[in-house]
Amino acid sequence: MKTIVTGKQMKYLDENTSGYFHVPEIVLMEQAANSFVEELFKLNLNLDKVLVVSGNGNNGADGIAIARLLNQKGINASLCLLSGKEGTASYELQKKIYCKYNFKLLDINSVEDEYDIIIDAIFGIGLSRDITGEYNKNIGKLNTLSGTKISVDIASGISADDGKVMGIAFKADYTLTFSFGKLGHLLYPGSEYSGCVRVCKTGIDERSWLDERADIFACEKKDLDLLPKRNAHSNKGSYGRLLVIAGSKNMAGAAVMAAKAAYKSGAGLVKIYTDESNRIPVLSQLPEAILSIYTDFDSEQLRKELQWADGIVIGPGIGTSPVAKDILEYVISNTNVPLVIDADGINILSDNKYLIEKLGANTVITPHLGEMSRLINKPVKYIQENIFDVAIENSKKYNTICVLKDFRTIVACPDGEAYINLSGNNGMATAGSGDVLAGIIGSLIVQGATCKNAGVLGVYVHGCAGDEMVKITGTRGMTAGNIIEGLNLVWNQVEKC
Repeated sequence: MKTIVTGKQMKYLDENTSGYFHVPEIVLMEQAANSFVEELFKLNLNLDKVLVVSGNGNNGADGIAIARLLNQKGINASLCLLSGKEGTASYELQKKIYCKYNFKLLDINSVEDEYDIIIDAIFGIGLSRDITGEYNKNIGKLNTLSGTKISVDIASGISADDGKVMGIAFKADYTLTFSFGKLGHLLYPGSEYSGCVRVCKTGIDERSWLDERADIFACEKKDLDLLPKRNAHSNKGSYGRLLVIAGSKNMAGAAVMAAKAAYKSGAGLVKIYTDESNRIPVLSQLPEAILSIYTDFDSEQLRKELQWADGIVIGPGIGTSPVAKDILEYVISNTNVPLVIDADGINILSDNKYLIEKLGANTVITPHLGEMSRLINKPVKYIQENIFDVAIENSKKYNTICVLKDFRTIVACPDGEAYINLSGNNGMATAGSGDVLAGIIGSLIVQGATCKNAGVLGVYVHGCAGDEMVKITGTRGMTAGNIIEGLNLVWNQVEKC
């Protein structure tokens, strides 16, 4: 897993490295500047003429060091200092060193559109208020320049904690950040201003956590090793029995999507419990499925199905009728196996809040923004702007794994850990995509994954499948069925590793 940090956490790590390990701040700064320059060269950009723009904090000090190192390597780099006021001790020292070398200094008013590279070192992760006045004006001017724009650590004006724009923000093509990716790089709208983010290694690493621990992570390909293993000596019973309670009268699509995704993700047996009107569509589209149909709520029939299952997915397409509500309530009250509640299942919870109190730690809820809005009675805009905090808060409140779906899906856990998903693309913003995800998560659970791992890896695999298929369909042409097809490509890569 990649460790992701907030601005506050990065400050803590920085202080620990200097305070506990006795690494002076100026040494860390030189390491960071050197690492930045090395990474800059790896980008293979035109470096004939470079402009570095610095504020008077430690981010600005990093920028001055970077300008000096570039000049010392023969690059034509000019430095523009935006503040005439005294800055931090490291800023003043770096400025003194730079000026002693007599490298080029510019006034912002003399800057013209003539640079191949514009490096932003104005504000770093410590920014705590909106940018106004001359700084706002100057960042606006820099954004109009045509050169490739690169930010030092974080785009100036982006909050490292939540990705919000603090009045105005530098629009970077690349962000070369130090030690760990920052949450603000990944959350919207910070992700739109960060460009391609690359992490530069410095003297701050995992050891700097001391007695604390990281609690924000992002999956990467090697984490697929955490998937449940498949043994040569096995049969369909070895890979779990998943009950998919989905689909309402003449609405079979969601049930088929979820069940097909579950099979494509390795579940041994998948049973669809659905309205009797869906018999023919389900069997014609997914003959591998076991089918159990109902015409009305039948607790005895449902009790037998619950006893059969190792895990349950409930909600896709079931509607919010009294029968659907009775089914969900019975399932929540009468099963101890892991439960994935999706779509209409969450809408029913929203209208019957007392059911939420019955959820346990082996429950995964998978709301999109609209469903979460109904569940917690807050506007979609609020949830979108505070998606990370909302996911964590409600995971703890409901004691469930909360998979809050958006551009960057957040998987939050009651223990306070959270995972931000970096796979996927906007082609997956299509009907049925959520049904597919629910089926994947349920499938991993019955194969032996914990609810946490099933949520985290399921979301990541879902995105990877979309990333494989977008090469074929493009973003506009992708359907939920294509995402299911993409699972074949993902599993083929996993099994070759």
